[in-house]
Amino acid sequence: MKINQNQNRRTFLRQAGLLSASLLISRITRAAGKSDPVILFTSGWQDVNIGDIAHTPGLIALLKKRLPQAKLILWKRSRSAKVETMLNHYYPDVRIIHGSVKDNEPQSDEVKQAFVEADFFLHGSGPMVVALDYLEAWHAQTHKPFGLFGVTIQDVYPAVKTLLSSASLIFTRETASIEMLRKAGLSGSHIAFAPDATFALTIRDDEKANAFLVANDLKHRQFICAIPRLRVTPYYRISANSGWSDAKIKEVDSLNDKWKEDDHAKLREAMIAWVRQTGNKVLVCPEMTYQADLLDELLIDPLPADVKTKVVKHGYWLPDEAASVYSQAHTVLSFECHSPIMAAVNGTPCFYLRQPQDTIKGQMYYDLGLGDWTFEIEQTTGQQITDRLMQVTKNYKAAQQNVRKALANVNDRYDKTFRLLRETWL
Repeated sequence: MKINQNQNRRTFLRQAGLLSASLLISRITRAAGKSDPVILFTSGWQDVNIGDIAHTPGLIALLKKRLPQAKLILWKRSRSAKVETMLNHYYPDVRIIHGSVKDNEPQSDEVKQAFVEADFFLHGSGPMVVALDYLEAWHAQTHKPFGLFGVTIQDVYPAVKTLLSSASLIFTRETASIEMLRKAGLSGSHIAFAPDATFALTIRDDEKANAFLVANDLKHRQFICAIPRLRVTPYYRISANSGWSDAKIKEVDSLNDKWKEDDHAKLREAMIAWVRQTGNKVLVCPEMTYQADLLDELLIDPLPADVKTKVVKHGYWLPDEAASVYSQAHTVLSFECHSPIMAAVNGTPCFYLRQPQDTIKGQMYYDLGLGDWTFEIEQTTGQQITDRLMQVTKNYKAAQQNVRKALANVNDRYDKTFRLLRETWL
């Protein structure tokens, strides 16, 4: 029996050695430069938020521009026929696959096939390492390189640290995450700042947007957009399967009720000043589905009668239409993080009204030189937001130049990170 165990051990070591040699040869081949690498990437965390949706086409556009020879496979986390129809419309050559993971084993054949085909696995932009299980399965099954792009990493708990210790690249979407990694004992030249992939968004639905603008008499650069947000997203309102307990619902509702009037009164003050000082309109619109039901309560009903007549409302939409509308706006004022990004990408000045519960991702705006348009809402008055809006109105060309400068900073960071990506595995 002992002899058989020794033989089995020798066989295992010999096979392991052959596998290691095979992996080494594979990595050397990639390092020498593969003409048509296959990149498997995961994104699309949820489809009830145009910011989360926008991550995906943004990353696709970025990869296509900077690695035009690569074949792309999207392992989409969520499912939505409407969103996937949109993605197929703009990027018909990107294969979309789905499938869960159990005990580090993909549960669908299309994911298993992608594991065989792909040379590299990339985790797209998000509020955390959302697809930790996907990354763990890839690492366990393939031993091929993987990385993260534009991800906020606020909590480096043990499973995340273990996984990230094997990553080829860790690109965070703001510098605050790099500091969190450093404190957790993770450092190196493979860790860098790469802004949210939404900054690379190129999709637009001008036809649909223009029809809405004409129908509501919203003229080019003569209206502002206002986007609300509760302190904590009430996911129980979005899905009956949220799994939230009554205690959690009560806790979240209590926090949101405490702050929703204080927060949105400050935005309404700027809306009122805009209408009365310019005579122009305001478009109130959502970034998440639940906000569509709160537009009246938070931003319209409390307004004076003379201002209400100048307010237009839009329901939930997809990011291509939103991007087109934002491109026509004068300024976008948002409690949500991604509408300002979509505005900036399209040359429109943007204010981010940041609530303290909205994670460390807000550091990204400071990193890119947009600190003057970032308002920590508990330390900000409505008058300060109003004054800055009027300043932008008075010096609009300078404000547009500020947008271009921020986008230049974004592209500089993308240049650096993609250079590192190519040097690491292509």
